[in-house]
Parts: sequence; structure tokens; C-alpha cells
Amino acid sequence: QVQLVESGGGLVQPGGSLRLSCAASGIIFSIYAMGWYRQAPGKERELVASITSGRTTKYADSVKGRFTISRDNPRKTVYLQMNSLKPDDTALYYCATSDKRDTVYPSQYWGQGTQVTVSS
Repeated sequence: QVQLVESGGGLVQPGGSLRLSCAASGIIFSIYAMGWYRQAPGKERELVASITSGRTTKYADSVKGRFTISRDNPRKTVYLQMNSLKPDDTALYYCATSDKRDTVYPSQYWGQGTQVTVSS
């Protein structure tokens, strides 16, 4: 079965950085697109970043220039490097995959989420 496990969340001050990790199992990781979503209380879930099997990346406008998604295929892990964090980045962050090469839609496999809180 497909399992995605996120880690790396925590409490950080505005302007700080965190790196989230998502370890995958039960999947031929290298051939599938991966994505990071986030959801804050009372707000809609949004796709923050995605990366294809060919390492093409896309980002939400709200995080461009601050976040970087990457993947380490031998480790079957996808990362989200989060820099210059803002309070509005506070959310539960999820990784997900559709088991497709070039798109994370529809994202049918999800991790449990890791909480990111940006506060002074």
C-alpha cells in the first residue's frame, strides 16, 4: 500500500526557515509527481508546490521565491524548503501524489500532515 509520512514541521519565528520531508513507501517513487498542500483553519486547502518525475516544478503565487520543492529518488523522499516564513504560512502541510508522472491531480494518496506555525 502507498504510505506518505511527513515530518519537519514546528514552531518558527517570522523570517525563519523550515524543511519539510515526506517519505514514501509502497510506490515506484521516481516515476510519479509529488505535491505539497496546506490548509489553515477556516481556509481552503491549496496546492503549495508540485514536482514531476522530470523535476519540473510549480508553485503557488503566495510562496514563489520563498519555497523550494525537491526530490531525492533513491531515498524516496520529497522536500519542501520553506524560507522567509510569514504568519500566513501557518497551516497543516500535507504531501500527496496521484500516481501520475506529470501532475498531482487527482491527489489520491495523502500523508497525515505536519503542522507549521509561524509566530513571534
